[in-house]
Amino acid sequence: MGTGAGAGTPGYVPPKSGYGSSGKAIGIGVGAAAAGAGTLFLVMHNRGVVTGCVRQTDDGLRLVDEKKNKSYALEPGSVGVKAGDRVELKGKKSNGNGGALMFEPTKVVKNLGSCSAEPGR
Repeated sequence: MGTGAGAGTPGYVPPKSGYGSSGKAIGIGVGAAAAGAGTLFLVMHNRGVVTGCVRQTDDGLRLVDEKKNKSYALEPGSVGVKAGDRVELKGKKSNGNGGALMFEPTKVVKNLGSCSAEPGR
């Protein structure tokens, strides 16, 4: 006997608009999730990374963050950097005695050469 719509048994009828809009919505959702995961990776990957110049002060070495224009006292002996180096360091930021910003580097990510001369010096 018959097995199709012509034989009196109801068959499957696809949506009039097709499946295109469902696939598009799924694609947008997957793309948004991937973008969010990529952003989270970049934020977490660059956490604790500071790029700047190492300066000698009366209190020891300081790292001047060129992105945020903040100055951090470097923990002595943490990694091998010297005054005049422009470096990208990975480490831990903290507040020291009296609220001074401290940075304890754990790794020299990149040595970017020497610092450029400051104006007026």
